Amino acid sequence: LSYSVTNFFPPSGKDLISINPKTGEIHLTSTLDFEDISVFDFRIEARDQGWPSLSGHCKVVLEVLDVND
Repeated sequence: LSYSVTNFFPPSGKDLISINPKTGEIHLTSTLDFEDISVFDFRIEARDQGWPSLSGHCKVVLEVLDVND
């Protein structure tokens, strides 16, 4: 299987979130700030290497909590 991230909302989330294409692990590439963006919404797609290739997807909602107040 190979994993990819699609349909970011907001689109700026593409720069903050990455996925390991072999394991599907989601990683942050930068710090998140509640005051800038409090919710990220994106899809993860898993695709096999068969012919024809089959895929499945799920929706991920990442909510940033304001813990310093």
